[in-house]
Amino acid sequence: MITRHCSWRALQLQHLWRPLSSRNLHRKREVLEDKRWPGWEVVVGIEVHAQIKSRRKLFSDTRTSRPGETSNSFVSSYDAALPGTLPTLNPKCVELAVRTALALNSEVQSRSAFDRKHYFYSDLPAGYQITQRYAPVAKGGYLKLSQGAVTVRITQIQLEQDTAKSSFDAYRRVAQVDLNRAGSGLMEIVSEPDMRSPEEAGDYVRTLQAMLRSVGASDGSMELGSLRCDVNVSVNKHGHSLGTRCEIKNLNSVKFMMVAITSEAFRHIQLLESGQTVPQETRGFDEAKAETFKLRSKEDSPDYRYMPDPNLPPLLLSPEYVENVLKSMPELPEETRTRLMSVGLTEQEAEVLMAVDAGREVGFDGELGKGAVAYFDRLAQGRDARTAVNWMTHELLGQLAARKETFSDNPVSMEQMGELIDMVQSGKVTGTSGKTLLRHIITSRSTASPSTLAQQLSLLAISDDDGALVEKWCSEAIEALPEEADKVRQGNPKVMNRIVGKVMQLSGGRANAGGVRRMLGELLHKS
Repeated sequence: MITRHCSWRALQLQHLWRPLSSRNLHRKREVLEDKRWPGWEVVVGIEVHAQIKSRRKLFSDTRTSRPGETSNSFVSSYDAALPGTLPTLNPKCVELAVRTALALNSEVQSRSAFDRKHYFYSDLPAGYQITQRYAPVAKGGYLKLSQGAVTVRITQIQLEQDTAKSSFDAYRRVAQVDLNRAGSGLMEIVSEPDMRSPEEAGDYVRTLQAMLRSVGASDGSMELGSLRCDVNVSVNKHGHSLGTRCEIKNLNSVKFMMVAITSEAFRHIQLLESGQTVPQETRGFDEAKAETFKLRSKEDSPDYRYMPDPNLPPLLLSPEYVENVLKSMPELPEETRTRLMSVGLTEQEAEVLMAVDAGREVGFDGELGKGAVAYFDRLAQGRDARTAVNWMTHELLGQLAARKETFSDNPVSMEQMGELIDMVQSGKVTGTSGKTLLRHIITSRSTASPSTLAQQLSLLAISDDDGALVEKWCSEAIEALPEEADKVRQGNPKVMNRIVGKVMQLSGGRANAGGVRRMLGELLHKS
């Protein structure tokens, strides 16, 4: 085997294959009793496979495809593993992997290398996958979870190829292979077994998703298959050594991942409490039954026969290259949260904006999509930050949600939104008219300025010179609501709101609510 004759690779193998105890994988943590499994400790480690958001595949110049595109329409000779074709490394994939490593506080390796991982399956045209198991692009690091003072250590980050997508047509009884995805760039992010519950595992994946999106490395969409998880689960009595781990493959939902971990933990405990041992296995997850099932045992595991790829030289990254990537790094989630709160937003308001950004479209090759935070930053320039965020979260996002649209569908430009807020603040339109204008822009997809639309729709506020018109509306409202008017005269001021609402209806929202309330008070006390 080639690796046996390679001295530096032998050292890598020795490090990975040495006993677990000497690698200090089982970090001691304060014992927290879980009512679901009293006396037992659940230990979880996760391997995340994140598809790199690059325009080109990892080792070919072929454009990466999007979901729903015609099968086998983005395939080069190299992707199809035709004889004589050679790989060419995509530098953008390397840059995004380095961004991820820096965001995870990992040590970027000055020298990494590519291996061939051999196995035979219909979705792997070459019969091997190019990966970096033994000489990854980055080692170490950590990720702080959003809940509690929990830090999950990172073992390594490696570049690798994605496989093709195979599907089975039950009606025609044929298997189909789509090579569009074959050769797309992946990052495998391997964690240490530092999580102690399904909830911590879910928090880890969500926090990692937000980080990947923030640096533009991946859109992290589990629904579309651009982020998948393999979860290692074991259980042990408190204070005892690690139990036998089982790996659950290809989980594509945080919810189902948490259910799978819970199911597997109960399975292990049931076996151990009945006097049996837990065999080391690779398992799948049945979503309908909410339970795991055996795929293969340790004895059945394939021998991948790793060997250095002879067509790819080692990847050498200079300190200057890493420094340049660091200088171009976008803002990380924790930095964004701190900055938003420093301009006056509450933690909840900052979280709302960042949650909207969590679903934003991540551009190719590290180009960040225009998300809610960037929209707010421009909107708040020269304006009160709290006013800007209130109009964004309560009015703009609220009206989009009512139409079952997301922020990516937002037709209101920052200039339109800013002018609208300024008009309300200056009294040119009332708050009610401002909401009407916003609804009109969203519904009609109008690109006209709010001031122009306000004139066209007769939504400009009534000036102080039009007191006679306001008095006329107030008199009509009192006549239309005689019972409410009598209650106000008898000392029940709360009913005044109904009469004010009637005046606003008559004025089409153009009357100033404060002025209307004063005028109604004068008229009601006169009569």
